[in-house]
Amino acid sequence: MPETPGTPIQSFIDYLRFEKRYSKHTITAYAGDLTEFFNFLRHQYETEDIRLISPGMIRSWLAAFLSGGMTAKSVNRKISSLKSFFKFHMREGTISQTPMGQVNSPKISKKLPEFVKEEDTRRLMVALDQSAEDWKSLNAKMLISIFYATGMRLSELLSLKDKQVDGSRSQIKVLGKGNKERIIPVSPELLELIREYQRLKKKEFAQAEDVLLVTEKGKKLYPKYAWLLVNQYLGEASSLDKKSPHVLRHTFATHLMNHGADLNAVKELLGHSSLASTQVYTHNSIEKLKEAHKKAHPKA
Repeated sequence: MPETPGTPIQSFIDYLRFEKRYSKHTITAYAGDLTEFFNFLRHQYETEDIRLISPGMIRSWLAAFLSGGMTAKSVNRKISSLKSFFKFHMREGTISQTPMGQVNSPKISKKLPEFVKEEDTRRLMVALDQSAEDWKSLNAKMLISIFYATGMRLSELLSLKDKQVDGSRSQIKVLGKGNKERIIPVSPELLELIREYQRLKKKEFAQAEDVLLVTEKGKKLYPKYAWLLVNQYLGEASSLDKKSPHVLRHTFATHLMNHGADLNAVKELLGHSSLASTQVYTHNSIEKLKEAHKKAHPKA
């Protein structure tokens, strides 16, 4: 990171550090991008004058990264650094206009969410039934069963309290992002599983923490505990690259869509604020339709 007082990079970094109060990690990332860019300008165009920088210079710098195999997401981060840098210097009066107006960001291809196939899900549930002999394996059964049946986020499930489970209405009240409440209907089978867990918890611990799921010591489950259990059992039941609790949230949504659930209903169940976040699951449904068409249609 250049430390010479008064340079365009240093004045911008000082702004980030003292006025915006960005973290050290964020500032280092900005400084690294800008230092790389100005080194490129010096070697390729023999200039470091901010007033002489053109859109073409910027595009040639970015093109080198793309041709070298850098992902669009990483290139877009560098574009973001430059946009902030030039915007700052426009406000300071160093330049009259930004060269970024003619620089387009590369499109990021959306990766479809990974999910567990239905036959693998059934095999997973059978394995959980057979292994629930101690408190840890019982927790694995509870975690995976609730994740798959409700589509909850990890943070939502770990914070779920006993009183949020309403057996009389067959529903669970979930507190999601921004303290936004939503209601998720649950099956009699899952309710019975929860009731049995609550009964065992009351018998096992004289005083457990005020949450539904607890560790072997009666303490609230922590994220790594839950992640490791889910990862272990998903690894035994499927060949997925990712084996996290979030995969079960994707599985919940994908299986609903594959069986004809309304997109808006899935949005509400997942607690998405925007329908755009839920629409990714339609792609998996379309892929399933394509596969069925290819197998069944004589002209496919």
